[in-house]
Amino acid sequence: MQVIFGIIYHFIGGFASGSFYIPFKKVKGWAWESFWIVGGIFSWLIVPPLAAWLTIPHFTDIISATNGKILLLTYFFGLLWGIGGLTYGLGVRYLGVSLGSTIILGLCAVFGSIIPSVYYNFFPQAGKDTFSMMLHSHWGQMVLLGIMICVIGIIICGRAGTLKEKDLVKSRAIAEDNKDYRFGLGIFVAIVSGVLSACFNFGIEAGKDMAHHANDIWKATHPGTGNFLFRNNVTYVVILWGGLTTNFVWCMVLNARNKTFGDYTNTQKPLLKNYLFSALAGTTWFLQFFFYGMGESKLGNGASSWILHMAFIILIANVWGLLLREWKGVSRKAIFTVIMGIVTIIISVIVVGYGNSIK
Repeated sequence: MQVIFGIIYHFIGGFASGSFYIPFKKVKGWAWESFWIVGGIFSWLIVPPLAAWLTIPHFTDIISATNGKILLLTYFFGLLWGIGGLTYGLGVRYLGVSLGSTIILGLCAVFGSIIPSVYYNFFPQAGKDTFSMMLHSHWGQMVLLGIMICVIGIIICGRAGTLKEKDLVKSRAIAEDNKDYRFGLGIFVAIVSGVLSACFNFGIEAGKDMAHHANDIWKATHPGTGNFLFRNNVTYVVILWGGLTTNFVWCMVLNARNKTFGDYTNTQKPLLKNYLFSALAGTTWFLQFFFYGMGESKLGNGASSWILHMAFIILIANVWGLLLREWKGVSRKAIFTVIMGIVTIIISVIVVGYGNSIK
């Protein structure tokens, strides 16, 4: 029953993540950097401490009592993840929800599984798996196999992207509907985003002491009830401070460069709707990790939880891509290619998850 609830929570989180960009499409007359940072303020500054306050009594005391080095490392991974989150938005903008999310999340899933082991190979720590251990163990070999499959899937999706680009060029009307589509730039930012977005998982691991503290308090006051569903909410607060820092600085730079500071007060635009849709997008984005933490508390395996979370996001994002008709007017060959790429990446995620589950 624990596993079933864990999968359900991860699905809800995946649905939130795969859907969060949709409200942004309802924002009218604002530059990308303007609606992105308004949504981000809700994602990273307003909603996380509110969620922690509602679920973890005196969560600020837990943060205050945490070792400064742990807080700094957690914040640092948040900074790196912030770059990944920033380029995620750009990747989706340039490649579309379907193709952009598939490539980014596929990379995020596999790098989130392999990078820590490479780090611990050079800086060993008790109880941590190294890359060498992966090479000489069945579970590690399965993870590496999954990574290779994912790379193949990303290459296939890349091929689908080039086919789509050629099809769009043939029709100016379709090209106008996809005016933001830029495959070359999109694939670059997608790769950067996929690698750095995995740092969110590293931030969760770095801040585990805060989650353990919240879990211990819960168990002491609720004996026999299992792990605390919301234990990660306190860790999110610190990670997302880092994400806010990166995104706020970059969006302000873009506002200055593009002279778009006026977006926030321009009464010629639907300001109320723009703020509401941006807030909805930001809140929906945070809900992915709210439910991710609940799912992880039920499954008890951080690596496999991360993989499962990514798999659900990929599925939901591609459903939205079809509903939004991002592949409208594109040849059957391009559609078939992207479907094959998506299936390949999902298979890779399953293989990596299986490898992590048997170690």
